Amino acid sequence: MIATPAMVLPASIPSPSSGSWDIGGFELRAYALCIMAGIVLAIWVGNKRWLARGGEAGVVADVAVWAVPFGIIGGRLYHVITDNQLYFREGRDPWQALRIWEGGLGIWGAIAMGGLGVWIACRRRGVPFAAMADALAPGILLAQAVGRWGNWFNQELFGKPTDLPWGLEIDPVNRPAGYADVATFHPTFLYESLWAVGLAFLLMWLDKRYAIGFGRLFALYVAGYTLGRGFWEYLRIDPANDVFGIRVNLWVSGIIFVAAVAYFFWSLKKHPGREDPETLRGFYDEPDPFDEDKAKDGDEAPLTLPDDDDDDGDGVSSAAAADGEKPDTEKPDGEKPETEAKPAEEKADEPAPAAVATKTAAKKTTTAKKAPAKKTTAAAATAPAKTTAKTTTAKKTPAASKTTAAKKTATKKATTAAAKKAPAAAKKAPAKKAAPAEPPADAPAADSTGTPAPGS
Repeated sequence: MIATPAMVLPASIPSPSSGSWDIGGFELRAYALCIMAGIVLAIWVGNKRWLARGGEAGVVADVAVWAVPFGIIGGRLYHVITDNQLYFREGRDPWQALRIWEGGLGIWGAIAMGGLGVWIACRRRGVPFAAMADALAPGILLAQAVGRWGNWFNQELFGKPTDLPWGLEIDPVNRPAGYADVATFHPTFLYESLWAVGLAFLLMWLDKRYAIGFGRLFALYVAGYTLGRGFWEYLRIDPANDVFGIRVNLWVSGIIFVAAVAYFFWSLKKHPGREDPETLRGFYDEPDPFDEDKAKDGDEAPLTLPDDDDDDGDGVSSAAAADGEKPDTEKPDGEKPETEAKPAEEKADEPAPAAVATKTAAKKTTTAKKAPAKKTTAAAATAPAKTTAKTTTAKKTPAASKTTAAKKTATKKATTAAAKKAPAAAKKAPAKKAAPAEPPADAPAADSTGTPAPGS
């Protein structure tokens, strides 16, 4: 009987012998590949979640154009500021601060500056910033999980010594001072990576179950990440600045945790529920308002408004003429425009209000009788054909019937003029002036119309 050797589990996690590869004279670093892979994954997950919430396609990719460079710059700045002893102390090379491909990104600087980039992109397209943050939160966690494996290739960010089966092997050249004889350490990069993956799936489940919105899912991401970060930050032994004996990253994590929890409950009270999908579309299908060239090209014609000083509706007529329509002021052939009647109206007495004209019909008749013949003739010349026909008919009736019909006509016209709008009132104005000129029963008919009587 042949004995098979038992499978032996490794007593530790080995570290890669090299963190880069030489391809055609170009050095390709594993750390940069992990960061890039995480960014692609975050965009893919964020886009799927944004579409599921009712947003437009392509928005997340446009947001990433701003968020990614801002996040990388912010992460590097945070790392250089909080670990400045690595670059600006005696014997250090300050130019090393620019060699980002060798590692060194602070998550809080990346989140802060990346958030600024997201806000700018959302502002440019009218997309709610809080809703975008909620959609991106799980994808950011997955990106962090992938990016942490770059620390494994660089043999950095490990924890205290341990003899656990998952202890991380670190080469002597990368071991901190005082730990030259220790071979294995806590793989804090692995702890953070697993924590981020678990938290990402938890957030996606919570979001699907409770429809969390208005930035609260992003607040849960920040609070959950800082809670785990406090644990593995305590395990790390790499050189770092401290305040009152506590690492700076622990202070920052604690402050941000409190702020995230406070925002969550404030938002829950202020904006319960989730955003309406209609609000997520913004004006993404319109020209970019921040792009002046595109905005100018999109303007086919300048916007014109009616003249504020034009009270007779000329502004509306101008707009109608621009569209190829005839203005309302045009009259059919044979009918004089309203503007020709204005000189005659200026010479004539100002008409009384409709209500007063109704009550004082007799007084108007007497006043019209005393008016000069010239004024009566001018008003009669501009009267419509309908008024002339009525006047001619009135001349053929007996004298007593003429007086009664004239009074009824004046009352009826005054009441009708009060009910009509300004344009209609303007058309009937000459007719109202000619009607009061009907003479009483004992006056000749020629005095009222200015037309010679039959046989004269």
